[in-house]
Amino acid sequence: MSELQQKVEQVVAVLTEAVHDYAPVAFANSLGAEDMVLMDLIDRYGFDIEMFSLDTGRLPQETYNLMQAVRTRYKSPLRIYFPNVKQIEEYIAKNGVNGFYESVDLRKGCCHIRKVEPLRRALNGKRAWVTGMRQVQAVSRISLKLSAYDMDNRMQKFNPLLEWRHEDVWQYIKENEVPYNKLHDDYYPSIGCAPCTRAVTPGEDIRAGRWWWESSENKECGLHVGKVIPIK
Repeated sequence: MSELQQKVEQVVAVLTEAVHDYAPVAFANSLGAEDMVLMDLIDRYGFDIEMFSLDTGRLPQETYNLMQAVRTRYKSPLRIYFPNVKQIEEYIAKNGVNGFYESVDLRKGCCHIRKVEPLRRALNGKRAWVTGMRQVQAVSRISLKLSAYDMDNRMQKFNPLLEWRHEDVWQYIKENEVPYNKLHDDYYPSIGCAPCTRAVTPGEDIRAGRWWWESSENKECGLHVGKVIPIK
């Protein structure tokens, strides 16, 4: 058995545990390369896991193209959640359409409206959620655990790809012909909203293209910075 196949079986075991012990479970699909691996596995093995993505209203066209490709490729539906229009209107009236560039607080406020609030609606009624986060993606993710209790969302949180390397993700994608965001081919290792994402240069940190005008200590949008209690 190859190293990659062993890792795949470990992911399947984690997802099996999540569904068995914490149903109903949801998977937050960011449509990044890691999350496309998870979507492929969830669909391939027929896990009873609801899959959703957040449309912030400012995504790159390549991300929308991937959404459509997902709809064509997979039998499992991908539900799309949108931010509250009134909150966006109020934010723009007060801060401007690009106010998030002016301070970290304003950027996080924008992320809260466009990501955190829709996420909470998506997780409503669930007992666990799954993400594609990996430890090597950012300094702020080194302390991630395979499974932990998410205090903010009051449910269990699973990170099945925790120990996967960049090479593992792309080997799986290529071997299984998994659709992916074409911006990855243009040196976008991490893709979010169009105004907040840029390509990186060789040697740069893989999160360097996100909110590049801010310091690098905590480049998160608010979806994954809450308190957790590890159990493994």
